[in-house]
Amino acid sequence: MAFSFRYKVAVVTGASSGIGLATSTELARRGCRVVMASSGEEKLKNAAAGLKASGYDVLAVTTDVSREEECRLLIEKTVRHYGGIDILVNNAGISMRARFADMDLDVMRKVMDINFWGTVHCTRYALKHIIERKGSIIGVSSVAGFHGLPGRTGYSASKFAMHGFLETVRIENLKSGLHVMIIAPGFTRTNIRMTALTGNGTAQGESPRKEEKMMTPEYVARWILKGISKRKRNKLMTWDGRFTAFFQRITPSLVDYVYYKAMLDEPGSPLAEKK
Repeated sequence: MAFSFRYKVAVVTGASSGIGLATSTELARRGCRVVMASSGEEKLKNAAAGLKASGYDVLAVTTDVSREEECRLLIEKTVRHYGGIDILVNNAGISMRARFADMDLDVMRKVMDINFWGTVHCTRYALKHIIERKGSIIGVSSVAGFHGLPGRTGYSASKFAMHGFLETVRIENLKSGLHVMIIAPGFTRTNIRMTALTGNGTAQGESPRKEEKMMTPEYVARWILKGISKRKRNKLMTWDGRFTAFFQRITPSLVDYVYYKAMLDEPGSPLAEKK
């Protein structure tokens, strides 16, 4: 039988904007009952109200994924409201931009708390419910989780950690029917670069890249749903990412140099003074 999203229950973190909102919208359009989670209460309510106005079945739950108790309550409210969970999309995330030597360690802790521990918290409490329905756990990642990016120390560390965690969850549940997918979009037109943390923890405030050349959140969302329907394992969405995964096994030092040069050439690069 062809896969159908109709009447399935999906939890999406980081759902008030960007990839999370686009994924929530696409899931709702396909007939899913969607639980939208985000830490920004007002923005989340407005996003959910827009979908409800279109007749979609959505529930907004304000959630700071870095807090274990809030993740537990998110899952409990979902199960109580809809009776179970079929899909968990771990999308909530934050970026950073600084050399490790110039970065306050609290910045790395914050990035790890949201990107890695947020995935752990939500997955921990949703796991048994998703296994009951042989459902899907998704980690929205980046090429930074496949090869370290200079100037993105904390971000790369968080994505590598997410990968190791989700790969292990997949292997531990090989016989349960659980589907786990890690998807790595390219640079996407979201506000993650504007809200990225600098070395002292303040928001970057502007994007160092040309937004018009990036993927749209809607394009990424369609690939997430395609991966769920086909029960894909890992998906690198760009040729740059695929080349990275291939060549790092053959000439890793060349990949190091290519990424160093790419990050060095960014406007305002934190590497510029350390050539």
